[in-house]
Amino acid sequence: METAWQRELWAVLSGFGATAVIGLASGHPSQSLLAAAAAYLCWHLINVVRLYRWLEDPAARPEPKTLGVWEDIVYALVRMQQRHRRSKQRLSGIIAEFRTSTAALPDAVVVLDPIGRISWFNEAATELLGLRLPQDLGQRLVNLLRHPAFTSYMRRGDYTRSVEAPSPELPDHHLLLRVVPYGDGQRLLIARDVTELKRLEQARRDFVANASHELRTPLTVLRGYLDMMDEDAKKEAGLAPWRVPISDMLSQARRMGQIVNDMLTLAKLDSDVPTGKSERVDVPQLCDAVLEQARSISQGRHHIEADVDRDLFIEGRGNEIHSALANLVINAVQHTPAGTRVRVRWWADEAGAHLRVQDDGPGIPEDDIPRVTERFYRVDVGRSRGTGGTGLGLAIVKHVAERHHARLEIASEPGQGCTFTAHFPARLIRSPEPVAEADAAN
Repeated sequence: METAWQRELWAVLSGFGATAVIGLASGHPSQSLLAAAAAYLCWHLINVVRLYRWLEDPAARPEPKTLGVWEDIVYALVRMQQRHRRSKQRLSGIIAEFRTSTAALPDAVVVLDPIGRISWFNEAATELLGLRLPQDLGQRLVNLLRHPAFTSYMRRGDYTRSVEAPSPELPDHHLLLRVVPYGDGQRLLIARDVTELKRLEQARRDFVANASHELRTPLTVLRGYLDMMDEDAKKEAGLAPWRVPISDMLSQARRMGQIVNDMLTLAKLDSDVPTGKSERVDVPQLCDAVLEQARSISQGRHHIEADVDRDLFIEGRGNEIHSALANLVINAVQHTPAGTRVRVRWWADEAGAHLRVQDDGPGIPEDDIPRVTERFYRVDVGRSRGTGGTGLGLAIVKHVAERHHARLEIASEPGQGCTFTAHFPARLIRSPEPVAEADAAN
């Protein structure tokens, strides 16, 4: 089957052949071929002009009627326009469906171009973010939402996490904002109203804190009487049969007291109120205090080793860091067999400061590692209760790490022990206070 270009070629050869024969018969072959070439060129120019005028406004002008290869060109362009029109209709339908569905969302949705300008937003963005049509289209979002937490989030460009900020339109409402990159540098901002969730979380924290606080007084009274009865049971023959029950009750009362204290600690860490002022924390001194306590609990049953950089301090809250360190070290002592090692290391490198507690205990199964920082989660319930554990120690460690912008890394294998490492960012590292400055302060 011949193509349009083949037909055009045969037509040109035939025309010029006939022109050459006529030119030879008339004695002017060159002039005849030149006239034929000029006519052929003019015909092409006429078709180019007609095609150009039609392409300028194909909707207002009918498609040009022509012959030969130009007929096929026009036909191909018409087909291309039809396909383009159908694709455009499909895309318009998809966009309309997207806008309809996102308009029905309770979450605010904002489409941003590669340089952060607003391309589109739904109705919820008007209610929650205060965006207005059409004046805010094309504006940079950071110029309209100027909360420091959000502007810092956008400037860093790390969208793996969300950020919380108050609504600029409803100041008593809390928003959870998340940016999702897509396409060629474009971004999608999703803002969710989490006010009710924050209220429920606050109610839960208040309940835990209040309940724990109220339990302290009756537990203190109970422990006081049990201490007296335990002493009497050791001396008086009449209470001798009750010695074991009283000792067990006293042990459980002490354990309940530890649970209450840990719950109060967690309630404070959960709140937005700092549990102490931020200061230069003497971590080596904290390590010394915790290691002394651990050796007292161990009574020589464990080999407790320490590798501590004595000149490495960090900015933070000393009471929180002490609580996290004590939980890690004492857990290691309580949950590892006698004769094993517990190693504590505190050092720094270009990535930041690192606190590591390592033991040679039974280890943690891989499936349990993601959950060991949950409250009251126990890998081995019997072993934890037997050692007096509350199931809250690692939850406290996790919260302290998060409040200091640190990352808690847990590595363990059954039978190979556990390694807990808190990685503190380099910006928190501080040098020991110079002696001259300390003397001047005194």
